[in-house]
Amino acid sequence: METQDLIDNLAAEIAGLIQVKDRSFSVPVGVSNRHIHLNRDDLDVLFGKGFELTVKSELKQPGQYAAAETVSIAGPKGSINQVRVLGPLRASSQVEISRSDAFTLGIKPPVRNSGDLDGSAGLCVIGPKGMLVMNESVICARRHIHMSIDEARRFGLADGDIVNVETASSKKTTFHGVLIRSDSKSALEFHIDTDEANAAELNNGDLVRISAKRG
Repeated sequence: METQDLIDNLAAEIAGLIQVKDRSFSVPVGVSNRHIHLNRDDLDVLFGKGFELTVKSELKQPGQYAAAETVSIAGPKGSINQVRVLGPLRASSQVEISRSDAFTLGIKPPVRNSGDLDGSAGLCVIGPKGMLVMNESVICARRHIHMSIDEARRFGLADGDIVNVETASSKKTTFHGVLIRSDSKSALEFHIDTDEANAAELNNGDLVRISAKRG
């Protein structure tokens, strides 16, 4: 790329950023390890007809929890055991893994928003009572921030906005293309996967800030 082209591209990037109202308002980090969401039919196959999940621990997002139950997942090149089931049950089953997990399994899941599964990857899921081949069910979740409507208003943001997020860790990092997910039931939390957290040296509960949003 020519020098002038690089300058023009950088200028366009900067021009597309809008400073948020309050950059001092911190957002806690929630590191998301590999996990699976199940619908009723798939839970019945994997754990037995009529099985009910056991709450192991509540998650920060209201009404959501980590279940005591786990499954194994397998792809063409390998498998991963003790993949946590998250509740409550959903309309569609979905597996969320990191890119490192994908290499272990030998699959190529796309980076997607939760629920956007058309054309996504597939794998085999093994439970204590049965096994499923889940096609178009596996993604690497796009980094995102949950926040209430009031919190979004304070930031000058709205559901669906795209922002940049800055860290204050020893490996100072700016995450681009972070999706805002705002509704009346959300609690403030920046969700990233384990690969992203390790690269930026972030842990659960660390604080980051929103620096800018896309115009």
